[in-house]
Amino acid sequence: MQLTFCCAHTKPEPWLAGLRAALPDADVSVWVPGAPLADHAIVWAPPQAFIDEQTRLQTLFNIGAGVDGLLKLRLPPGLKVVRLDDAGMAVQMAEYVSHAVIRHFRDFDVYDAAQREARWAFQKPRRREDFTVGLLGLGVLGSRVAQALRAFEFPVLGWSRSPKALDGVRCHHGPDGLHDFLAGTQMLVNLLPLTPDTENLLNRDTLGRLRHGAYVINVARGAHLVDDDLLALLDSGHLAGATLDVFRNEPLPPEHPFWHHPHITVTPHTAARTLRDESIAQIARKIRALERGEPIAGVVDPQRGY
Repeated sequence: MQLTFCCAHTKPEPWLAGLRAALPDADVSVWVPGAPLADHAIVWAPPQAFIDEQTRLQTLFNIGAGVDGLLKLRLPPGLKVVRLDDAGMAVQMAEYVSHAVIRHFRDFDVYDAAQREARWAFQKPRRREDFTVGLLGLGVLGSRVAQALRAFEFPVLGWSRSPKALDGVRCHHGPDGLHDFLAGTQMLVNLLPLTPDTENLLNRDTLGRLRHGAYVINVARGAHLVDDDLLALLDSGHLAGATLDVFRNEPLPPEHPFWHHPHITVTPHTAARTLRDESIAQIARKIRALERGEPIAGVVDPQRGY
């Protein structure tokens, strides 16, 4: 069995060592143009030349949760694209979102600013029941985030493309359910996959339907958000603030207004990082299952985009 590794901006040696230890019968190597044909590939942002050249591939294992970049390539029919189910990312995402929600709810951002001015700035406590958190996306990551927020007793709404049922979450679905979901949301968390249907979904119309003074957290993809629409709604006072981890152009250019806006918190696409050991173990299990002719979880539907 031949495995090839083609991951942009990723140091290959630790991955190769881990894959060889987990799959000792496999021949594992880094892809270079002209490399031998492989059966399975571990990838992140591979070039089209890799796809065109590796004509024997059965599966592409993506080492991140989002597969929108892969699906933009010309992929041959029958090539399976497999995403990581979790591999340690869900708990990281739950940590990040819980931190952002609580930071806003408890006015810790206000206290941070007050400290820099040596100003004693007590804030009146807010009513938790007034701060409904709305989760756009109820997959593996969204479900884990909902669980974490419920532990802090926040009311939680959820929206997904198709019907879902989660304990303690009022779930909406489909286009008809989106407006009611937005109208009931005080803190919006975007966890959706990026597809043609969800690109630019966070725009003046949808964000304008949130409750007055709502807060936005985007941890999915930068292309979900229309930057100028967010800025306009912040400056008008309709939105209270935003925490953004993903951007249309990464790294975020130094001249971008998000860096200096007083009501925006920027982090460098770090909400949920790929954990190498957990990812290797999951990929190895799935490869062994495929070699036995067994089905695996995480196979992407190209028509749906996830």
